[in-house]
Amino acid sequence: MKNLLFLVHRIPYPPNKGDKIRSYNFLKGLAEHYNIHLVAFIDDPEDWQYVGKIEALTDTSLLVNLNSSIAKVKSLTGLLTNKALSLPYYQSHKVQKWIDKTVQENRIEKVFIYSSAMAQYVDKYDDLDVTIDFVDVDSDKWSQYAQKAAWPMSWVYRREAKQLLDYDKRVAKQSKMSAFVSEAESVLFKGLFDDNSEQITYVNNGVDTVFFDPYLQYKNPYIGKGSNVVFTGAMDYWANIDAVIWFVEKVFPLVKQQNSNAQFYIVGSNPAKEVLQLATTEGVSVTGRVNDIRAYVFFANVIVTPLLIARGIQNKILEAMAMGKRIVATPQAIEGITITDQEVTVIENSMDFAMQVVRDLNNTRTDYCSVENRDFVTKHYSWSASLKRLTQIIESD
Repeated sequence: MKNLLFLVHRIPYPPNKGDKIRSYNFLKGLAEHYNIHLVAFIDDPEDWQYVGKIEALTDTSLLVNLNSSIAKVKSLTGLLTNKALSLPYYQSHKVQKWIDKTVQENRIEKVFIYSSAMAQYVDKYDDLDVTIDFVDVDSDKWSQYAQKAAWPMSWVYRREAKQLLDYDKRVAKQSKMSAFVSEAESVLFKGLFDDNSEQITYVNNGVDTVFFDPYLQYKNPYIGKGSNVVFTGAMDYWANIDAVIWFVEKVFPLVKQQNSNAQFYIVGSNPAKEVLQLATTEGVSVTGRVNDIRAYVFFANVIVTPLLIARGIQNKILEAMAMGKRIVATPQAIEGITITDQEVTVIENSMDFAMQVVRDLNNTRTDYCSVENRDFVTKHYSWSASLKRLTQIIESD
């Protein structure tokens, strides 16, 4: 098999959050076709226990500890060098040395990059066949942050949006192919890209419908018999934090007025201080990391995804659909997913959002399964189809 250098900004395991789900499935699939030489950072101490999972899928690998506090200080050097702050954040002499040695010793010809911050490590090579997965148009996300933040962070975010877009455009020009998570993301980037748009494509996310199966047996994790409204996601991520704060402050009080039994569960790892504070609100619970997200989704009466800032495809929506759940979402949350006859209600304002949640609570048993939602992801979001497409892109001339 051919050698493939696989550069990813975060260890692709466990597949329990957006970027790791995609990178892990790509790694697992590509390992069937290539000898993988992988570099990744580990920013969560708990993830060191999964080194063996990565070693089982790779010929060689380098996993490097990333201290987020130190990395944030390093990122400030970007202000002095006119770079996007995310580049020095992921800069490592140890990683560069390992890559240079690996390229030479293994005669590396093909490179797969997951996240543009990792492209800096192959900048100096002119003879490598590079495919990059940008996933999302991150520069647009920083622009959205800038619109919501107060000065001086609004200036920092606006600067990051510009510098990152300039860098991503340069990386795209130097790469053979650039992929995004959805057609919508690729179209957005093409509109910002002033070169050959044929180099820009997309590879959808997938859903493991065998794992996310509503017909398996799960133990109810909820206390009592309340009407369960559930949000899932990594709770140290600003967009998720912003979403649950908005829901608790603007939507949930309206829900409680109509259904006094309503309970809102915020389910996800590393809840930020602002999220933990929400648990002081009557009817709101913050779980932190859970062993099996499926049980929390299965026993939900309704899943909510009230994202105000979003890019790409939300795995939380696809997974909930695979579990046959009814979903109430904001327009931002479903960008990249073409909703037609599925039981996903898209609402922007807080009053209508609350009333739809109330309707779903009143009309939905926890064991209800939306066949339409499950069939939709089974048909349109298959990892096998996505991996076939990715392999074709990497092998293309």
